[in-house]
Amino acid sequence: MRILDIYIGRTFLNYFFLIILILMVLFSLFELLSQLDDVGTGSYRLTNALTFVALTLPKRLLDLMPISTLLGGIIALGMMADHGELVAMQAAGVSILRICGAVLVTGMLLMLTSGILAEMVVPGMEQLARKSRAQALTPTEITLTRQGFWARRDNSYIHVDKMLSKGVAANVDIFEFTDKGRLQTFTHAQNATLQDNRQWLLTGITRKIIADNEVTTKRIETLTLDSFLSAHQVSLLELPPYSLSTPNLIRYINALRQSGQNADQHSIALWRKLSVPLTTGAMVLLSLSFIFGSTRSSSAGARITFGAFIGIVLYFADQIIIQWGLMLNLNPFITAMLPVLLISSIAFARLRRAF
Repeated sequence: MRILDIYIGRTFLNYFFLIILILMVLFSLFELLSQLDDVGTGSYRLTNALTFVALTLPKRLLDLMPISTLLGGIIALGMMADHGELVAMQAAGVSILRICGAVLVTGMLLMLTSGILAEMVVPGMEQLARKSRAQALTPTEITLTRQGFWARRDNSYIHVDKMLSKGVAANVDIFEFTDKGRLQTFTHAQNATLQDNRQWLLTGITRKIIADNEVTTKRIETLTLDSFLSAHQVSLLELPPYSLSTPNLIRYINALRQSGQNADQHSIALWRKLSVPLTTGAMVLLSLSFIFGSTRSSSAGARITFGAFIGIVLYFADQIIIQWGLMLNLNPFITAMLPVLLISSIAFARLRRAF
């Protein structure tokens, strides 16, 4: 029996890797074409675009795992059904439940892989990709940190500790030096908001002026920082929520809430780190329903076509549910888990006919 289990699992994985390889090449080509629009801007060149595409491969792999699992399962089991292998197994005393179990065990390996990708591989690779892209596209001398950045402007060095949302930053430090390299003023602002014409409005300011070996401290309500960074440049510097690891996401969500910002988008990203592996497992169940459910008598081509259609519909449904959740301020946990419940419900409803 173990030989049959290994054979079923290996066949499933073979078709899974074939499907995900094809999809990754296709989607990587699309990503490269989109990056070519920025080639020539700043110091961004073709090599930078190719590097960006290569570094973002793990994220595409993670995104494509659910639909690849669905299609891989449908094709693998569909081919075995068309060649009479499943019938022979059942005639030899192997139950449908045992066949499904072999597929589910293999699916658990894919779930584990997607969890490792989401938590340990994607965040680091995405941050590296987007930081290198931002530095190439932004003419200002900028060094990105985990959640913020350092920037130089003339004789001043500006440190932004956290970019909370579009055009909103927290804990901004400005170090101003003389032409001889001596520190003359240090300014700390609790918050900064991007205004029009590249102006930043600083609030909650503490300024220290160093002169004649003395330090004078002043408190200012507001201060304007002129000609710093535009909205487009800020958007390049912001890291998407999925590029943060779970501990960093939790800290970022707390910082957003403490500053009165909406943290739903980051909360959904946090719960999706759990929902993506579960979605992969749900797709395994759904693939089984195409073989042992209502479409068992269909041809392999019909199963693949219908499965691809269902996979695309579920993918777009997943994106729509997330957007609706953000628009309607639904609970982030419910928004992230709703696609899993939807796919699992469809799979179980179809599998009930086989048992």
